[in-house]
Amino acid sequence: MKVQEVVNNLKCRFPNEPEYIQAVTEVLESIEEVYNLHPEFERVNLVERLCIPDRIFSFRVTWVDDKGRVQTNMAYRVQHNNTIGPYKGGIRFHSSVNPSILKFLAFEQTFKNSLTTLPMGGGKGGSDFSPRGKSNAEVMRFCQAFILELWRHIGPDTDVPAGDIGVGGREVAYMYGMYRKLARENTGTFTGKGIEFGGSLVRPEATGYGNIYFLLEMLKTKGISIEGKRCLVSGSGNVAQYTCEKLIQLGAIPVTLSDSDGYIYDPDGITKEKLDYVMELKNIERGRIREYAEKYNCKYVAGGRVWSETGDIALPSATQNELNEDDAIRLVKSGCIAVSEGANMPSTPEAVAVFQEAKMLYAPGKAANAGGVATSGLEMTQNSMRLSWTREEVDEKLKRIMKDIHEQCVKYGKTSDDYIDYVKGANVAGFMKVAKAMLAQGII
Repeated sequence: MKVQEVVNNLKCRFPNEPEYIQAVTEVLESIEEVYNLHPEFERVNLVERLCIPDRIFSFRVTWVDDKGRVQTNMAYRVQHNNTIGPYKGGIRFHSSVNPSILKFLAFEQTFKNSLTTLPMGGGKGGSDFSPRGKSNAEVMRFCQAFILELWRHIGPDTDVPAGDIGVGGREVAYMYGMYRKLARENTGTFTGKGIEFGGSLVRPEATGYGNIYFLLEMLKTKGISIEGKRCLVSGSGNVAQYTCEKLIQLGAIPVTLSDSDGYIYDPDGITKEKLDYVMELKNIERGRIREYAEKYNCKYVAGGRVWSETGDIALPSATQNELNEDDAIRLVKSGCIAVSEGANMPSTPEAVAVFQEAKMLYAPGKAANAGGVATSGLEMTQNSMRLSWTREEVDEKLKRIMKDIHEQCVKYGKTSDDYIDYVKGANVAGFMKVAKAMLAQGII
C-alpha cells in the first residue's frame, strides 16, 4: 500500500469531504508499515474496503414547530463496518452535520470500537437539526420524525445508535420511545437510555471518566500524579462535565470550560458546587457558559478558545479540529505535559505533529474517549441478559477496559527511544483486529 495513492484515489471519488479524508489519511499513515508486512491484505484490496462505508442512508426529516410551520432537515446514517459486530455509534444533531463529518466519525468509530475488545462495528448518524433554542415539544417531534425514517435500518443485532453532540438523554429517550412503538419490541437498540428503561449506570459519565482513566495510565508511565494539576477542559456538554467531575474527585483543578460562544477561565478552579451549577445551566436551562462568568465573577472571552490559557494538562472535549497548530505550540511552550482527547479528532494533524515532536504524552480520541462506547457495549450486554449491574461493577469494568486499551497502545506504539506513539498504537491495534476479521470472512 502506498498511502498517497490511496488518499488521492479517495479524494477523486469523494471530493469536498475534508474531515473524512483527514481521518483516513491519519490512520493510513500510521498503519502503512504494518499493513505492508501482510501481503495477504493487499491481495484482497483490504485497505479500500476498510475505508469506504458499507452503506449510507440519506433522508429528509419533516416536522412541525410550535408555531405550526413545517420545517425540513437533512439526516444520515453511515454504517461503516460490521465485521466484528453490529454497527455502533452515536447520533449527532448540529447545524454542521454533513456526510463528510459523519463518514469521518464512523471510520474512527470502527477502530475505537475494535479497541474496546467488545463485539461492535462502527457507524455514525445525525442531522443538521439543532436542539439549541427549541422547545421540548419541538425536539420530541423532530426525534419522532427522524426515527420514523430510520427505524427500519437499526436493531439490537444490526445497528445500535447512541447520543453524541446535541443528543443527550432527552433525545435518546424520544427516539427510543418512537422506535419501540414502530418496531413493537423492547430491546437494546439504543444505548444511553434512561436508567428506568434499560439504561446502564455510569453511561452518562463514561466518556469523561474513561478519558481520565486513560490519562492516569499515561501519567503512570512517567511517574506523575494528577493531584493538583491545573487542567484546561474545552466544551461544557456531557463529556466536559464528567471530565471535570472526575478531575475534582482525584484532586486535580479544572480551570476552563467553553461553548460555541466563548470560554470561561476560573483561576480558583471549578469546584463541585460550581460544576453542579454548570450541569443545571447546560442540561436543564440550556443556557450559555458566559452565565458562569457572570455568577462567579471570573474571566470570559467571547469567541475565544481555552488553549490561550496556561495549564498542566489539556483535555479537548468539544468537537473536531478545535485545537490547531498555533494552539499546540502555545501549550508546549507553556509547559503542558499531557493532552488527552475527550472529543473525536479535536486536534488538527499539524497540532498532533507538534505534540509528537515535543515527545508529549498525547492520547488520540479513538483511544482516550472510547469509554463512552465501551459502556454502551456494557449496556447492550445488560439488555441482552435482562439484568442490571451496580455502579461499582460498571465503573470497575470501564477502568479495566481503559487500562486494556492503554496496554494495546503501548504494545503497538512504543518506539526505539521508549517514546509511546499513542496515535500509531491505537490505529494499529484497532486496525489489526478488524483487518484479520475481514480477511477471515472472505470478500463480501
